[in-house]
Amino acid sequence: MDLRLTQDDRIAGGGKRRKSARGKAKPKAASKSKAKPTKSSAKAKPKTAARGRSQKSGRKRQPLTLWGFFRKAVYWMFVLGIWAGIGVAGIVAYYGSQLPNADSWKVPDRAPNIRIVAADGQLISNRGKMGGEAVAIGDLPYYVPDAVIAIEDERFRSHWGVDPIGILGALVDNLTGDYKYLRGGSTLTQQVAKNLFLTPDQTIGRKIQEALLALWLEHEYTKDQILELYLNRVFFGAGYGIESAAQRYFGKSARNLSLGEAAILAGMLQAPSRLSPDRHPKAAAARARIVLSQMAKLGFITKDEASAAAIDPNRNIRTRVAGAEYYVADWVETLMQAYIGDVKQDVVVTTTIDWDLQKQAEFLIKEMVRQNGDAHNFSQGALVSMTTDGAVKAIVGGVDYAKSQYNRAVTARRQPGSTFKPFVYVTAMENGYTPDTVVDDAPFTYKGWSPENYNHKFAGPVRLRDALANSLNTVAARLCVAVGPQNVVDTALRFGISSPLKPVPSIALGSQEVSLLELTAGYAPFANGGQGVIAHVITRIETSDGDVLYSSIPSGPGQVATPQVIGEMNDMLKGAIQVGTAKKAKLPGWPIAGKTGTSQEDRDAVFVGYSSRVVTGVWLGNDDDKPMKGVGGGSYPVEVWSEFMQKAHQGLSVADLPGGRSAPPSQVNAPQQPSERPKTLMDLFGQLFGG
Repeated sequence: MDLRLTQDDRIAGGGKRRKSARGKAKPKAASKSKAKPTKSSAKAKPKTAARGRSQKSGRKRQPLTLWGFFRKAVYWMFVLGIWAGIGVAGIVAYYGSQLPNADSWKVPDRAPNIRIVAADGQLISNRGKMGGEAVAIGDLPYYVPDAVIAIEDERFRSHWGVDPIGILGALVDNLTGDYKYLRGGSTLTQQVAKNLFLTPDQTIGRKIQEALLALWLEHEYTKDQILELYLNRVFFGAGYGIESAAQRYFGKSARNLSLGEAAILAGMLQAPSRLSPDRHPKAAAARARIVLSQMAKLGFITKDEASAAAIDPNRNIRTRVAGAEYYVADWVETLMQAYIGDVKQDVVVTTTIDWDLQKQAEFLIKEMVRQNGDAHNFSQGALVSMTTDGAVKAIVGGVDYAKSQYNRAVTARRQPGSTFKPFVYVTAMENGYTPDTVVDDAPFTYKGWSPENYNHKFAGPVRLRDALANSLNTVAARLCVAVGPQNVVDTALRFGISSPLKPVPSIALGSQEVSLLELTAGYAPFANGGQGVIAHVITRIETSDGDVLYSSIPSGPGQVATPQVIGEMNDMLKGAIQVGTAKKAKLPGWPIAGKTGTSQEDRDAVFVGYSSRVVTGVWLGNDDDKPMKGVGGGSYPVEVWSEFMQKAHQGLSVADLPGGRSAPPSQVNAPQQPSERPKTLMDLFGQLFGG
């Protein structure tokens, strides 16, 4: 194939070449048709040419009218609306696809609540994740849900889960109002959906899922059911649900809330921490007035009712203070696993606590620290009281639960000082000693250890009853060495001390730490005739429907000491009250006994005393173990004990302590004529310690 260009194929003049080509083409076409142009066609040619020129040069645009503009705007809005709808549908479908299948959607069970009550049914506290039990909406005063609807979602009864009007209103308010506190446009149903199924993340995807779930909730549940779900699960700052809030802030059930209190709680929902009535009473009162005004505006209440229920801004809102009973509730909560395993439903726990005694104990500890703490350098106190079978009637774990939840009665372990000595003396009585056995109160050293008395003085030969009454350290130490430290440890464990103890001679002086609860329980056998007890606080656990899950049965380790030994110990411990270190202890008309204790450098001051009905222990000191100034077990602890025990014995019939004989008290420094057994004992100590 010859692909070379000829002269005819070449373009010589560019534009001229094209012009001549067009010029030649016309006659060619004309000759080809061999038809003469008619008059009409001749006239049409210029018109065609003109149209061609018009197409080349561009047609003149007609001015746009208002109607035309409107039509175009509507058209493009319609187009954009379709595309926006497609886009929104796609986004909704995308985030909706990330949710589980709707067939599997189910409202999760509410976390179980533990309702803890005193022996008389008085509520102590609620425990568990929610902090309060669920309440049926029908059990609430009508104005409680109305207050929430009025301030949170006024169209709740009419919308279908999502409220476009509310969303627009919130948008306007946020744009024109205070940016510090933005208003949300979510309905109550959306909030329920968020709380039940979603995380609190503020994202577009989560809001879309929230709306979808809200629509599902509205389809599956009635308005009252949704409102009940909301009221029982919404966060009120210190717990979840209206019952938790009512108990926390007003010390009453939500079933008994007043209109003003309902308005305060409804107003809190906007910002629980900023509007809590205990921390910010003025802000809470102001918000409550807004709620009441809105309720009146919507016709839920009258204007007169709103005015009457409004809180005076100059008057503090009275809220419940976290008292010492919360120490009891904390303790009970830790015991639930051991009693019934995992708590899977709402339960009611009935305790042994006497509500009046509990509040009396709390008052006495607080007042003692308030009146004398600064002057004598102590800031904390604790009290445990129980019946002689180990049923705890009152526990105070500290001066102020709101400031410190550490339980100094149950959890803390401190040196008991001389309150531990009765276990040494029990061991001695079981090994042949008697209250009238004479022992030498004199300096001695055992394997490098040289105990001294509290006053650094020595009384010489003394009877054991006098040595215990006056808390002589050297005598207790000599007895411990003589009977064996391990035997003393065994006795303490048998009587109820559960803390680990080392068998060393210094244990006789209370150098090893124990809790006030176990120490007090350890004295119960002296009061009941020798029966060991297990300190207990729970008598019954049942479901909210009344099914019994646990019921206490009297139990314990049985007889831990013979009646004779118990009688001898009561004989000696009475002396501590009559002539010894606890002479300030008073319980008019009742035979009482007990023992004081003071640890080294006055870091702990303890007294445990008892009648035939009640055993009570009191501790004063400091959390940082700093020494006190002039505070021993026989001073302020005895004063607290005396006042409390008088309250605890009101209405009880007088009964003597078990066994024993009442020997006349003697003076410690009065020399005694030793009997044959003490003489042998003196010889033994002379051999061991050189005199």
